[in-house]
Amino acid sequence: MTDRFVVALAQLNPTVGDIAGNAQMVRDARSKAAQAGADLLLLPELFLSGYQPEDLVLKPFFLDKLEEAAAALAAETGDGGPAVLLTTPWRGQQAGAKPFNTVLLLTEGRIVTERYKYDLPNYGVFDEKRVFESGPMPGPISIKGVRIGVPICEDIWTPDVIECLEESGAEILLVPNGSPYEDGKEDVRLQLALERVTESGLPLAYLNQVGGQDELVYDGRSFVVNPDCSLAIQMPAYESAISIATFERSAAGWTCQPGDKTAPPERLESIYRAMVLGLRDYVQKNGFPGVVLGMSGGIDSALSAAVAVDALGSDAVHCVMMPSPYTSRDSLEDASAACDMLETRLDEVNIGPAMAAFSEMLAPIFGKTESGVTEENIQSRSRGVSLMAISNKMGSMVLTTGNKSEMSTGYATLYGDMCGGYSVLKDIYKTDVFALCHWRNKGLSGPQDSLLKGPRGPVMPDRIITKPPSAELKPDQKDADTLPPYDQLDDILHCLIEKEMSVPAIAARGHAPELVQRVWRMLDLAEYKRRQAPPGVKITARSFGRERRYPITNSFRKIL
Repeated sequence: MTDRFVVALAQLNPTVGDIAGNAQMVRDARSKAAQAGADLLLLPELFLSGYQPEDLVLKPFFLDKLEEAAAALAAETGDGGPAVLLTTPWRGQQAGAKPFNTVLLLTEGRIVTERYKYDLPNYGVFDEKRVFESGPMPGPISIKGVRIGVPICEDIWTPDVIECLEESGAEILLVPNGSPYEDGKEDVRLQLALERVTESGLPLAYLNQVGGQDELVYDGRSFVVNPDCSLAIQMPAYESAISIATFERSAAGWTCQPGDKTAPPERLESIYRAMVLGLRDYVQKNGFPGVVLGMSGGIDSALSAAVAVDALGSDAVHCVMMPSPYTSRDSLEDASAACDMLETRLDEVNIGPAMAAFSEMLAPIFGKTESGVTEENIQSRSRGVSLMAISNKMGSMVLTTGNKSEMSTGYATLYGDMCGGYSVLKDIYKTDVFALCHWRNKGLSGPQDSLLKGPRGPVMPDRIITKPPSAELKPDQKDADTLPPYDQLDDILHCLIEKEMSVPAIAARGHAPELVQRVWRMLDLAEYKRRQAPPGVKITARSFGRERRYPITNSFRKIL
């Protein structure tokens, strides 16, 4: 029996489907764990496959390759170095139609035992009951004489699994997680861990993944909490890291000695860094050389460009100003100034000839009808075609620049400003767009800002932030001509989307019932557009996509 147990917490960034690459990351982390004198290496949830693997785990050939990689990693533990808690989809000893979400203990050159995730989440972005079997209640695993409980992610969101482990003699809780970022969730995780620690009296290490996977961003922020609810370790947000947790036994039980503690970022910085990491990993993991985006001189494209430069570097960002006869001189100047500040390329493609060509082409059908939304959309679609052509020719991905307020209300053009491969503002309300621009324009000075590749100072002229937003598709156009003021609109949308509140309940917050009804109608009518929108970084508690599944054909739009 030992009175000292050392765990290497590997907060790493796997790639879904890259079994060989993920396995090499395990090897590299184990080497570092050995150098630190660790007894055990702990990895985040489903690390070998990458998380979330979705329907990949229903492919038998994929599971075969995971088993081969796990066996090879197990054989390498015959060198007497640290044991490994390897997380992976696994057919297991109770093989059924679906695999298990599993932790394998690799030590002494073999796979010694396995534990399965019991509580499979099936809400929000999670669909695990569809692709995994639920395992039995887990018991602890003995590693070097220490009884380790290994509940997997959702297993600690209710008391049952921890209660079972504590009653079965677990002494330390090591929790592998794949917990996606959302605004404010870090406090929820910590409070949840404290509840389980208080109930069990056991120390708990919460190890979270880091990195971007499609629309999800895993923010890391792993931590260790002692039985007295003190925080022993706090790992950084949005970056890979390995921390060493040294547990020591006394008459009162096991405690973790004080270790690395990184102060968490405040709210706006956290949102911004989630956008940066989500875009960086989407572009790099999918093999794009960079991004191209329409630089309008407005606030959304300016923020999108800043995020792109911070994520990828100025050389990988190509901005294109596409003026029409309605583009103001201020917009031309602001777009140029922002690109100068970001030190990125700006080209100009005048869409006037395309507008004229479409007018001539469609004149026999349109006749003498009055110009209106159709002609405005032609402008937007001309820009979309231009960006897609540049993307096809040069290889860079089109970065879409629309925000959540626009996506909610349909204030966007299909096959126009909605076309592209990814959107960093898709889940950002317009009021937060303004706040993020103010925050980023103050400049970078924090200890973790070295991860951002853009300029240390401001990234856009102040006029971009202060001037009234406009699509500039007709003379003197302003967003306020079509939409309510953004502070009112965003509050109503938040109530409708994140809180699912009724019209009377929202009106009770000080909004006119007619306005709430109007916004609700816009929200529902735009569902068909959102189904055709590119993916984007999840930020809020309820992003568009698989987290909010409303029918396109839907007549339920009356005041209740």
